[in-house]
Amino acid sequence: MNGQGFLQDFKNVFSRPNNEYIRLIVINVVVFVVLGLAQVFTDISIGRGAVDISREYLGLPMHWNELLFRLWTPITYMFVHDGFFHILFNMLFLYWFGRILAEYLGGPKVVNLYVLGGLFGAVIYLTIYPVLLQLLNPNMDISMVSPSLVGASAGVFAVVFGTATLMPNYTIFLLFLGPVRIKYIALFYVLSFFLSLSGPNSGGELAHIGGALMGFLYIKQLQNGSDMGAWIQTVISGVGGLFKPKSKIKVTHRSASAASGRTASRGTTRTAQKPSGSSASQEEIDAILDKISEKGYESLTKEEKQKLFNASKH
Repeated sequence: MNGQGFLQDFKNVFSRPNNEYIRLIVINVVVFVVLGLAQVFTDISIGRGAVDISREYLGLPMHWNELLFRLWTPITYMFVHDGFFHILFNMLFLYWFGRILAEYLGGPKVVNLYVLGGLFGAVIYLTIYPVLLQLLNPNMDISMVSPSLVGASAGVFAVVFGTATLMPNYTIFLLFLGPVRIKYIALFYVLSFFLSLSGPNSGGELAHIGGALMGFLYIKQLQNGSDMGAWIQTVISGVGGLFKPKSKIKVTHRSASAASGRTASRGTTRTAQKPSGSSASQEEIDAILDKISEKGYESLTKEEKQKLFNASKH
């Protein structure tokens, strides 16, 4: 395996159509590795435990007033993990259920659900966790405590519960259990979330509940004809457009007057016919190139391939 092959494989992940759930997994793994290396370097430089990069800079704070100084954390926290098994189980669930959801609704809907679940889990954590923590510890001054939340679990469970809401009777095979309908898997986790609210990870369980609730609401809204996550794809397309090179293919057109002049000079009355795979406007060519960038060349229709071929000859 060479470096060029590895880079090409990495690029292919982001060019294949309908595999957005794989892209999310890759992003999470890359962030985990990079932060892990950065933490090792930090520990060697200034001492083990002196700074927790993941939680102090990228984790979601517990208090709203702290959030004002860390506005990026409702997004970053959902791509950060505490340890190997934390990311392993989250990514396995994202792969299993993301693949099912992408097959029926398309990859972009998986991204929408993941992000919305993470954001709603953050809102639930910020709003309820301080109250719950005070109830569990009546003598604690919670203003002096500020644990940070990290993990993709809220987004992942949004995907899990979205899938269970869309296809409750879809059956998957579990080791030692055999075929199980996913509605029962969802029910099991709902119960485990609530039963664990008084445990050491009560803040995380609240985020899980928020993600699960968003998964249910998102699919119900989608079934009613409304996609509350459409803005996410707009943002992604806008940001992605900033890094896309401008098309170098230029399409030129003969003026109608020049064409008619040449026809008249030949003394014929024929009407010009469109060639097969008629010429496309510059806007159409740009749209085709954008489609290639997002989904790969194989996603083009026969007509789009012909238009691109014709344009490339001018």
